[in-house]
Amino acid sequence: MTTIDFDQTAHRPTNPLPERSILETLLLATRFARREMRAGVRGFVIFLGCLALGVTAIAGVNALSSSLVNSIASEGQSILGGDVRYTLIHREAEPPELAHLESLGDVSVNATMRAMARLPDGSDQALTELKGVDAPYPLYGSLTLEDGSALHDRLAIDETGTYGGVVEAGFLARLNLKIGDEITIGKSRIRVTGVIANEPDRLSSGVGFGPRLMISNEALKASGLVQPGSLVRWHYKIRLEGNPTKADISAIRAASESDFPAAGWQIRARDNASPGLSRNIERFAQFLTLVGLTALIVGGVGVANAVNAYLDQKREVIATFKSIGATGSFVFAVYIIQILMIATIAVIVGLIAGSFVPPLAGAMLVGVLPIPLETSIHTGALLLAAIYGYLMALVFALWPLARARDIPPTALFRDQERVRRLPRPVYLVTLAVLIATLFALAIGLSDNQAVAAYFVGGTIAAFFVLRLIALAIMAGAKRLPHMRSTAARLAIGNIHRPGAITPSVVLSLGLGLTLIVTIALIDHNLRNQLTSSLADEAPNFFFVDIQNHEIDGFESALKANEPDAVIERVPMMRGFFVEIAGKRAEDVKAAPGSQWALRGDRGITYAINIPENSVVVEGEWWDADYNGPPLVSFDEEVARDFGLKVGDTIIVNVLGREIEATVASKRKIEWQSLAINFVMVFSPNTFRGAPHAHLATLTLDGQAAPEREFALMRSVSEDFPTVTTVRVKDALERVAGVVGQLAWAIRGASAVTLLAAILVLAGALAAGHRNQIYDAVVLKTLGATRGELIKSHLIQFATLGMITAVFGILAGTAASWFVIENVMDGTFTFVPSAAFSATAIALALCVGLGMIGTWRILGQKAAPILREL
Repeated sequence: MTTIDFDQTAHRPTNPLPERSILETLLLATRFARREMRAGVRGFVIFLGCLALGVTAIAGVNALSSSLVNSIASEGQSILGGDVRYTLIHREAEPPELAHLESLGDVSVNATMRAMARLPDGSDQALTELKGVDAPYPLYGSLTLEDGSALHDRLAIDETGTYGGVVEAGFLARLNLKIGDEITIGKSRIRVTGVIANEPDRLSSGVGFGPRLMISNEALKASGLVQPGSLVRWHYKIRLEGNPTKADISAIRAASESDFPAAGWQIRARDNASPGLSRNIERFAQFLTLVGLTALIVGGVGVANAVNAYLDQKREVIATFKSIGATGSFVFAVYIIQILMIATIAVIVGLIAGSFVPPLAGAMLVGVLPIPLETSIHTGALLLAAIYGYLMALVFALWPLARARDIPPTALFRDQERVRRLPRPVYLVTLAVLIATLFALAIGLSDNQAVAAYFVGGTIAAFFVLRLIALAIMAGAKRLPHMRSTAARLAIGNIHRPGAITPSVVLSLGLGLTLIVTIALIDHNLRNQLTSSLADEAPNFFFVDIQNHEIDGFESALKANEPDAVIERVPMMRGFFVEIAGKRAEDVKAAPGSQWALRGDRGITYAINIPENSVVVEGEWWDADYNGPPLVSFDEEVARDFGLKVGDTIIVNVLGREIEATVASKRKIEWQSLAINFVMVFSPNTFRGAPHAHLATLTLDGQAAPEREFALMRSVSEDFPTVTTVRVKDALERVAGVVGQLAWAIRGASAVTLLAAILVLAGALAAGHRNQIYDAVVLKTLGATRGELIKSHLIQFATLGMITAVFGILAGTAASWFVIENVMDGTFTFVPSAAFSATAIALALCVGLGMIGTWRILGQKAAPILREL
């Protein structure tokens, strides 16, 4: 038998195996890795679970997002209502403009506005999204009614001179109506003749504040709601001849803008039918991807634990490899190949599970989405999830594998501690590159890179802080004075002894609970601001479309009804940007927080004095008798994001007229008050003689009862039927409902992170299972009772859970404060009930799982274990 002589300095055999090429080494390592894998993946259940869970979350979120966006794109004609749509604000197309549109193809004219629908006796009313349609509507898709009847038959005028109207089901419920009942719109009566089952172009209208009421264009004009300056949008939807390509539509759009440069119409094509919805879907998906990435990062701790535990079991195998001449590189290759094999299984499981999310969502959203959900395989979404999965596996597996590479065989055979504290530089550099790639993907693929960068920075900081906390806990436990209680001494020893699970417990639970506290506090703050803070500060009512000839009588009527109420009113028009500081509006690259101001039309006004709840922070306000070239005052934040300076010029299109104005000042606006304020306020001479309506608010003194508000609404609707009344509490409740639905989706995603933390904790317990069994058996042999051991573990896990929960509360509070104050421009309020519930979660998880593992350990028989010691 050949004897192998060891060089005790280099820890290598003096007769190493022959040198092989890199390819030969990899092939041989792959053979050994496959043989090692014959035993299955029993020791990698936590590894598989953590990685598969994170990959599923990322793949599912991105696949669903892609499905929704693709569905919108594929149904673009139906959603938009045509191949191309021209929209005008306040006015209809003039004869030359209409002739141009009709020359392009078939035209359908629709009008949309908000209005008040009232019961004939004035006992109740509701805000509705009113839509007027013509005979060709819809050019694409099909509007269906619940009873299957034809739309235009239901909109026709009957023998009594009453027009018909069809509504969404929520409209009937809101006003307690049934088919055949009448309502009043403006100055006209409308008979409800049907319920809308599907409106093909509903998505292109955006989110409304009320249910849909659809009438004919003739009925809309008869209502008296369409007046000069009324906030009505006229949509000209065109079905182009032939089968136009995207290039053809772009050419048509360019020709329209060239031939009618001052028309002021906004043109949208079928490939961009609902840009706001698509953009919000993508942003929400990016946010949930970051949440899923958090789950992967938390799960990465479980990966590291699993690899450590596996290598601990393979000490003798690694020692044998090295004793017969295997190099450290060969050992590393064998086990990195094994890790990649197992990671591949986890990634495949995650991708399969994630690919099922769109069809499951499609089945659940039948009847909710107005379009069929496209459910094909989204290669890009799955590829991104797979890349994240492999990167995370390598990042967390590389460190323990690199350290195992340099363990000398003598230390392995003697079960000594590992000699080298840090891996070799080449592995540290590789690890740094992998981490940088991971975070570069997270930031680079995000729509709001600043938020993604904060997320990355916060994650890195949390890792370091949690590691320091774990070390501090262990150091503090080690320095505690001797205690009389046996259980307490054992608990303290378990916290700081070599191989303790303290770092894994603190890291996994700390990250998971930080995210949960952050989500909970953001959710509570948003709800609080919408339902209480804003409602308390905001006016009770907004009144829209008050005509010039009735504004004085309107104010007098309000004062007669509520003499102590505070009434504010301003002129209001709609316009959109044409140029900003010499750049075309479409070429301006604004910061994410102000991109909304460039999309669509904006409310604008003029004023002699500085509006309330705003203060000039740069430049000067104009004199009361100013009569020079047009001036404008800009919101400070929007101006900054646009790159506007005092003295720059802007061009806006209002009522088809392009108006150039110089930026005279910037204002800091308190938007949270919901008082009347505008991004742009012009000098009064800018719109002298232009037709416009007025916007007014009314704030009642004290806490107004609903009955008092409803009485005022009835009085206004009777005296001024064409004025639209918006009760602020109703609007806030609708917004709060939308926020609540989003919050549930976010909570679901954060639950994935918590589940990953549970798996990591279970993995940490499993990793330390062997040492804990040895400890328990020896202590029982020396006379320790089962009760004392249970008590010691209870103290250990309760202590770790409590300290981790404190970190989760502090870090989660800081993160939610940053998001509310700096990202959402809100006011942060600490909500103890939301934050301290995390403490209960931490204790329940940590103590519960810890005690389950302890019970299994204490059930081990002593004799077989003692024979192995």
